[in-house]
Amino acid sequence: MLTCLKAFLLAIPLLMVFQTSCINTSPLDSVKTIEQARAPKVSLSRLDELRNRAKFIGRSCKEVKDRYGQAEDGLYYLTTSTGVVYQTFCDMTTAGGGWTLVASVHEDNIYAKCTVGDRWTSQQGNNANWPKGEGNWANRKTFGTVEAATDDDFKNPGYYDIDAEDMSVWHVPNKTPFYHWNLASIMRYHTERRFLHLYGGNLYYLFHRYPVEYNVGKHLSDNGPSIPIVYDLGDKESTKMFYGPNTRGETEGGFISFRAINLERAATAICSGVKPKGGEVDAYCIGGGGFFPQGNPLQCGDFTSFAWNGYGTNVGWSASKQMLESAVLLFYR
Repeated sequence: MLTCLKAFLLAIPLLMVFQTSCINTSPLDSVKTIEQARAPKVSLSRLDELRNRAKFIGRSCKEVKDRYGQAEDGLYYLTTSTGVVYQTFCDMTTAGGGWTLVASVHEDNIYAKCTVGDRWTSQQGNNANWPKGEGNWANRKTFGTVEAATDDDFKNPGYYDIDAEDMSVWHVPNKTPFYHWNLASIMRYHTERRFLHLYGGNLYYLFHRYPVEYNVGKHLSDNGPSIPIVYDLGDKESTKMFYGPNTRGETEGGFISFRAINLERAATAICSGVKPKGGEVDAYCIGGGGFFPQGNPLQCGDFTSFAWNGYGTNVGWSASKQMLESAVLLFYR
């Protein structure tokens, strides 16, 4: 009898572990595990190797890859045409590698509505007299740090300095450390059309041609370009599922689109993974100018009206929680 009792008592912790593993799960649970993981242990020789990357001379990750044979994803130092040195993340493996991280768009509080932290729209409220908002899509301001690019907005000098041909975009869950970005991503894709050459070589010049501001034009007829993409993780259908059900009838998957204008003449900056076919672009495009008239100020913010029908509900116009809680990382090559 005592032997049986001991066996039962020993089994209780195992039963508790089994029960815990079977409840309270969500698609982001694996991401939460990554987020809480400790930084990898690093030897002195490895630290010396990483520190020596500061000796590389290149304006882009592609130049560093081509000149020094670097094939490892990670943090590197780049130098602008005027001699400014900065650190960023290089994707050296996707589709031949050489992709430079130049910015991230992160929504820290979708209920704040164009307040502090909404650097890609307006930090000074929803105001028709402030049509361009912060204007960071088309200026040389920089902010944030590369290691915190999934914790906060980020923009480095490469955004306006690099002469690029294509873009890559990663959607990475918030607070993911950079050494897990690739693994943790919910969507990754890149372009292959060399389209940036048509618009000045980077987003700084593209958005000078297509200003992101209120009342700059009409929906559809005055939108910027939509460029076909090649998926590295995901596909057209899974992309559309990340956005609210009401958006799926007015979007076409498999594109990245720029300067999309809504029915009320408010401009958004980037529609990630989709091409607009209607005027409710605020439900699936990020960034924008300084004024969104509908439901003032409910649409104003870096992730615009992604929570129009509730936070992360994926009902009506509301995006999924996975999309809402992921930063959008922008790369050049």
